[in-house]
Amino acid sequence: MLNESLRGLLPENLFIQFTITFNPWSDRHWLKARFFDRQDEDTFVITTNYLCNEFLSEADHKVFDEMQRHNPRRYLVAGLGNWGVVENLVYENWREELFDIQSPEFIQSHPNLKGACGLDFGYTNDPTAACIAFFDTDSKQIFIYDELYQKGLSNKRIFEELQKMGYGKEMFRADSAEPKSIDELKGLGMRVEAADKGAIMHGVQWIQDHEIIVHPRCVNFITEISQYTWAKDKFGATINKPVDSDNHLMDAMRYGLERNMKKNRWIY
Repeated sequence: MLNESLRGLLPENLFIQFTITFNPWSDRHWLKARFFDRQDEDTFVITTNYLCNEFLSEADHKVFDEMQRHNPRRYLVAGLGNWGVVENLVYENWREELFDIQSPEFIQSHPNLKGACGLDFGYTNDPTAACIAFFDTDSKQIFIYDELYQKGLSNKRIFEELQKMGYGKEMFRADSAEPKSIDELKGLGMRVEAADKGAIMHGVQWIQDHEIIVHPRCVNFITEISQYTWAKDKFGATINKPVDSDNHLMDAMRYGLERNMKKNRWIY
């Protein structure tokens, strides 16, 4: 569309130029096919990563050093900026798609849509992560519509940010490990309750039975779900437990969906 829209004669030695910056993740993305796999004389491609950033602190570098040691496959993508979909993913039932939950077509196609908002607390080292999702009980689809993903947020700032995003009236289910934070958010006027936090695998297996559609603006959710893998034991064998790292929005999604789940005749 840009190629078709911007055209015309220019003075000598000048040319129309597009600058596209992005974080690569899936080797199936159209950007790879268009600009990396079939480069031409009019295309200049360069990949940068954290090693190029002279302003990073020692603590920033330590994050990637730890990632390289403990999750080398993630390091290749998130650290070095290589293309690739991580193997051994917990959720393979997802795709990125632009959708509008307020459009008449969407409402007509999903008349039984339910809100499912989850909140995972963080502060200094980990981000506070809020997942704004909707669940269609008929089609068994989960729509990831928006996200909050930010470090250094006090409880008051969490409340203010969600209000600013337009989610001041939604009910959130939050990490029950922080009852003090939940009480403080309630005091500020936020609708929030503690998640039951049953066995993680019960929630994971329930989500695996559904299709996850992610709005393109949820870049942190896309990053997490495309790197969310099964853990391994000391012998390198895969175990039935997700890696407990960089999973803040994965946890928030599970908390938000709890009320829709059933477990063994489930508890939700």
